[in-house]
Order: sequence, then C-alpha cells, then structure tokens
Amino acid sequence: MTLYLINLLGVGVFAASGALAAGRKGMDWMGVVVLAVVTALGGGTIRDVLLDRHPVFWVRETAYLWAALVAACLTLVWVRFRQPPRRALLIADGLGLALFSISGAQVAEAQGLSGIVVVVMGTFTGVAGGVVRDVLSAEVPLLFRSTQPLYATAAIAGVSAYLGLQWAGVDRLTASLVAMALIAALRFTAILLRLGLPTFRVPEESGASPESGAPAESTDR
Repeated sequence: MTLYLINLLGVGVFAASGALAAGRKGMDWMGVVVLAVVTALGGGTIRDVLLDRHPVFWVRETAYLWAALVAACLTLVWVRFRQPPRRALLIADGLGLALFSISGAQVAEAQGLSGIVVVVMGTFTGVAGGVVRDVLSAEVPLLFRSTQPLYATAAIAGVSAYLGLQWAGVDRLTASLVAMALIAALRFTAILLRLGLPTFRVPEESGASPESGAPAESTDR
C-alpha cells in the first residue's frame, strides 16, 4: 500500500511539472495533457521495460493514468486562476524526483536485484520522466545542463541512503521517508545555492584551430 501511494503521488507531481512545462511553451490543452502524462509515466514505463515487467505499471493499474490526467487538469485550472511561482516547475520536478526514485528502487528491490542495480533503476525512474518532458519541450534536459544544480546525484544519494538504512535495521517505511526527504532536500538546497558537479572539459591541442581542430598554419615565414 505504501509503494502504491508513493507511486500515485509521484505520478501526480510529475504530471504537474509536465503541465507547467507545456504552459511555458504555450501549448494547447491537448499538448498540456499529453506532456503531463508522458512526463508522469515515462520513467516508470522505461523502468518496467528494462526489468521485463509486463504489462507496464499503468496498463496493469489504470489508477496511475487517471492520476496523471487529474493532476494535469488541476494544474490547468490552478494556473488559470493563479500565477504559479517562478520556480514551481523546479519544485514539482524535485518532489517527483524524490518520490519516483524511491518507488523505482522499491520495484527493483522487490525483484531481488543487487544493490547497485536498485540504485540505477531508482535513479533512472526518477530522472527519465523529466528528460522525456524536456526533449518534447525542445529543451536541453535538466540532467544534461552544465549549469544545472545537483539532480541525478541527489537521487543516487537518496536511494543509497534508503538501502543503507535498511541494512542498518531501519524499517522499510521509515527508510523510504528519510530517503525521499534527503533527495528533496539535496535538490532544493542545490537549486538555492547553485550547487553542481564540476564540469569536464578536454583541453584543445596547442596550436589547433578552434573550429576544425586542425593545427593552425604558422605565420612565421
């Protein structure tokens, strides 16, 4: 029941983030609903395909699809009567990241997979929906932006903490709540303080042309 409720809440929050992203792009109502549903269900769908879970979660339990549709409609109504905060999309995305990362980890955990696979699947479930949303919105995904505050790293830390707490004897529900709070806290702190991972750049060879990478012709005759 706990996993079910966490999944439903995660679907609703991610659907709201998809609807807000569609609104930022000036999409029509159909576009809003489609983007909201794809954002909410995309990560879990890809996770289920990778884990060979058929049918995928929202086909097996249509309440998830209804939750996405209802959240999209409620977001439409809310925005119509009230201007959303500037960072509403980031807040919704952060909450969805926390909820979906742990629910995805629990799905992988229930299949008896190793700890590292649980971390990967939990993280993937948390970030994939946002990546799909940004791609369909013609935006560089948050996950890949060089100036983006901690995102996938927060999910990795939270899922790792979830497994570590259970290993230490903490019950599953408490471990889930603490891990979700940790993911959300890391994400929001990173946004406020602009904390991110160092960027990696390969230095160009000395004398190479910036455009072609070929050695620059010497002007010293």
